[in-house]
Amino acid sequence: MSTVPAWAVTANVCYNCSCARHANVNFSVRQMHALRQLFKCATTPPAERSAIANAIGQFERFAGEQTPTWRDKGGNANDDGADGRLDCIGDSTTNTTYLRLLQRLGLLRFHALLAPVERAPLIVNVHWATHIMDRTERQEYAVNSWFYDNSQPAVISPLQDWLSGASPDV
Repeated sequence: MSTVPAWAVTANVCYNCSCARHANVNFSVRQMHALRQLFKCATTPPAERSAIANAIGQFERFAGEQTPTWRDKGGNANDDGADGRLDCIGDSTTNTTYLRLLQRLGLLRFHALLAPVERAPLIVNVHWATHIMDRTERQEYAVNSWFYDNSQPAVISPLQDWLSGASPDV
C-alpha cells in the first residue's frame, strides 16, 4: 500500500448506479497546477464557465487514473453495466465535489456553487445536474458531464433551458 503525499488534495468521488461505490481520489501538485492554469485567463463569467467545463473533464481524467470511472460512457445505455459507470446522480454528486474544491481554492471568482438540481420534463425522465450561479448577472446554470464519455468537458446550460429538457446534440 502506497502512502499519500502530504501535499495531495483528496476528493471523494462516487460511481456506479446512484453512487453505489465511493473512492477517495488524490490530486497531485502537478494536476492541481494544470487545473489552476485553466482559470488563469478566466477574467469574465463566460470564460470562467468554459474553465469550469474543461476542469470537470480534467478532474474526470485524473479520477479515472485511480478508479474504474475511466470506463464511463455518455448517457446511461452506453456503459453496458461496466464498473465505473456514472449515472446523472453520480455525475452531479461528483461534479459538485469538484466545484466545491475549486471554490475552496478560490478559483471560482464569478460563480457560486448551489445545491444539485433535478429536472423531470417527463415522469420517467428525471435527471440531475450540478448547479451554479453567475454572481454578476444572477443567472443560474446547470453543469452536466453525463452526456459525454469520461474526460470530456462538461456541458453548461442556462438553468431554465436545462429544466425544459435541453441537451446537446450527442
